[in-house]
Amino acid sequence: MQRLNPGTSVRLRSYAILAVTTVMMLVTGCTSVREPYSQADADKAQIVGFENVRVPLDANISAFIENKIQRRAGKARYKFLAISGGGAGGAFSVGVLKAWTERGDRPTFDIVTGVSTGALIAPFAFLGSKYDDVLEHLYTSGVAAELIDKKFIVRGLLGESLYYQKPLKNMVERYVDRALLNEISTEYRKGRDLFVLTTNLDTQRAVLWDMGAIASSPRSDALDLFRTVMIASASIPGAFPAVQINAVVDGRQIIEMHSDGGPSAQIITVPEALLSDVSLPIPKGVAGSDMYLLINNALMPEFSATTNSTLSVSTRAYSILVKSQTRQSLYAAYEYCRRVGIGFHMASIDVSVPYDINDPFNNTYMRAVYKVGREKILSGQAWQDRPIFPELTSK
Repeated sequence: MQRLNPGTSVRLRSYAILAVTTVMMLVTGCTSVREPYSQADADKAQIVGFENVRVPLDANISAFIENKIQRRAGKARYKFLAISGGGAGGAFSVGVLKAWTERGDRPTFDIVTGVSTGALIAPFAFLGSKYDDVLEHLYTSGVAAELIDKKFIVRGLLGESLYYQKPLKNMVERYVDRALLNEISTEYRKGRDLFVLTTNLDTQRAVLWDMGAIASSPRSDALDLFRTVMIASASIPGAFPAVQINAVVDGRQIIEMHSDGGPSAQIITVPEALLSDVSLPIPKGVAGSDMYLLINNALMPEFSATTNSTLSVSTRAYSILVKSQTRQSLYAAYEYCRRVGIGFHMASIDVSVPYDINDPFNNTYMRAVYKVGREKILSGQAWQDRPIFPELTSK
């Protein structure tokens, strides 16, 4: 496969190729067998001991929001940080956060959300600058390359995914320990919140996980669930195996299949119910708040002559779909913020950085976008107050 043109955005092309490979796996691959269950079962499914730690993102979650507001009694305004998907492009967010700390005006965020690579960053961003060096190591030292193996083609065609899950699992287990959960629990009890997103493949719904509530649970299996959700949220469909999560319905155990939240939403901003129904009351305390969005992708159109082949056309079409999805999410979030009086602040990779799909966690690329994030903050040019994207990039 030839090297991609400079400026090709990492996550969009990666998702495209992985989507095509996933279709091939459905035709030729080996699958594990689960006990069947119904839509009615799925609607009632609960995780034993963690009955209130998740909610479908498209549900009416007014009660969920009200509960969160009551936890923050006395807090008039919020600082909200949302970190998008983007694979190796997550180094951009890490560069932003590191430089923001150095500049001396990085807020303590009341709410932090993450999707995919953003879900891996979010717990450390939630805990503040003391974890900047950990994130810098994970995203610029080259250790991310350990997440993949080179013998992926045969596995992708005959197995569950292109890459093995064990390297990702090992990385999460190394850096997410009981001490980290205790720190998150402490902040959660102060009224701060941490959320990540998975996609329930069985129901085709995005699931919002309350990671602070999980961290604060006294149960001995809280750490296991926290890690499992993080791994699921970062398991790009087709690249890594879907993650099995045990649940119970009417005393009967079922196994749900969860993967990366990215196919459902590239970034967690405003709940769908609030976006779609303007008659819903504005949550108390949000006017005058600030929403910061870190987009680990290039969202501008990027010209590249498409080869007339199944793989090229399919990957190109899927990349357009994901890019469009992200942009529309940002437009919707902006309109909501404008309507209710929330400050909108968006930063994204708006320059061309060479990337090779054959080397998805290339350290040269990751260090380059890390530098882009740093320089944007230090130059004072990081934030856009509306979703305006760069002009067409022609290569």
